[in-house]
Amino acid sequence: MKVLGIESSCDETAAAVVEDGGVLLSNAVSSQMDDFVAYGGVIPEIAARSHIEAILPVVEKALDDADCTWDDIDAIGATYGPGLIGSLLVGTLTARTLALTKNIPFYPIHH
Repeated sequence: MKVLGIESSCDETAAAVVEDGGVLLSNAVSSQMDDFVAYGGVIPEIAARSHIEAILPVVEKALDDADCTWDDIDAIGATYGPGLIGSLLVGTLTARTLALTKNIPFYPIHH
């Protein structure tokens, strides 16, 4: 069983593919850390907008790095809390939409 996991609770957009609950096949991350240096911390609205730009490329990279297609993915999990609400919405809505369009189960995860 292969699961695509999506994490977007704060300022990093991440996706990974895990096989059989313990074998990490890929781990793709897009960091926003440099974007917030000038502000001295994370700005929630900027973080959410950056997730929108990064989420699909990160998911595709995770699939590519794992040498998987959508036909190989059995489920999608995404962080639904806690975290920045705008950032969480991007990850969970993307995951739910992908799960619906690919006809695979979606599991919201409290990290």
